[in-house]
Amino acid sequence: MEEEVRQQLVDDHFLFMSGDPNLKVAGMERDWPEGRGIFHNEAKTFLVWVNEEDQMRIISMQKGGDVKEVFQRLAKGIKEVEDSIKEESGKEFALDERYGYIHSCPTNIGTGMRASVHIDLPGWNKEGLDALKARCEELALQPRGTRGESGGQTGVTYDISNKHRLGYSEVQLVQVMIDGVNTLYQEDLELQKKHEAASD
Repeated sequence: MEEEVRQQLVDDHFLFMSGDPNLKVAGMERDWPEGRGIFHNEAKTFLVWVNEEDQMRIISMQKGGDVKEVFQRLAKGIKEVEDSIKEESGKEFALDERYGYIHSCPTNIGTGMRASVHIDLPGWNKEGLDALKARCEELALQPRGTRGESGGQTGVTYDISNKHRLGYSEVQLVQVMIDGVNTLYQEDLELQKKHEAASD
């Protein structure tokens, strides 16, 4: 892959970046970038990261609010990837009946499902990150900056996802994210009114 193509994929949030200190300490960045890669469809709505943090990370994403379409594409893609692997090697994804899928990152043990949306929350932004984190905790959500867990916050746009992975089905986790984001959005509208009134 040419450097210009790689950098554009990173800038567009389609490709992972090196340099994470936690991955370095864990020895997961040895020989970077050898043995790593990305496969994606033409529209870049379905991606497979190979040997980033986990051996494989399967991603379905798109702009807009059609979570059902994203989830259906993900389910279909996971099945097709696993079928392809099984046909080629005779092996399946490592799955433990109790703990779910095996991951390098312990926060992903269980389903490994992280459903998220990018949403503008100017009202919550004025309340402060600590207030947003506390509210997300109550809703079983996790706020992040739009540049990933170690990439920091930019502006009023947040990446909001389900907090849990273990002990719930994928459908339950997606529903928690949908319900929680809808709640945060409605609360944000009220917070915007509150801050507008305070500035008058």
